[in-house]
Amino acid sequence: VQLQASGGGLVQAGGSLRLSCATSGRSFNTMAWFRQAPGKEREFVSAINWSGENTIYAESVEGRFTISRDNAKNTLYLQMNSLKPEDTAIYYCAARHATVLTRYRGQYNYWGQGTQVTVSS
Repeated sequence: VQLQASGGGLVQAGGSLRLSCATSGRSFNTMAWFRQAPGKEREFVSAINWSGENTIYAESVEGRFTISRDNAKNTLYLQMNSLKPEDTAIYYCAARHATVLTRYRGQYNYWGQGTQVTVSS
């Protein structure tokens, strides 16, 4: 099973980026985004259930980021708007078979390799 994250880059503060995470060969009930800034622990960003009807967000991104998925394409997305320098991090997609949404990284079994997002001030 592979999760391949893409879409990162360099953007000015206030700008937007859309991250994608393609899964190969498998589908997952719960998918999520985490991020890790230099010198910090990996932190939860957002998670979504299979249907897309249920989502949860970290308080720091609520109202600016939108998680979505296209099950026909086996792809997870993260639309990031109004980006801030503090959003700079490596963004990872994660997945698990359980249906309950969770913020805890230890409960995700599958991880992508990460994509770098850098927001300049």
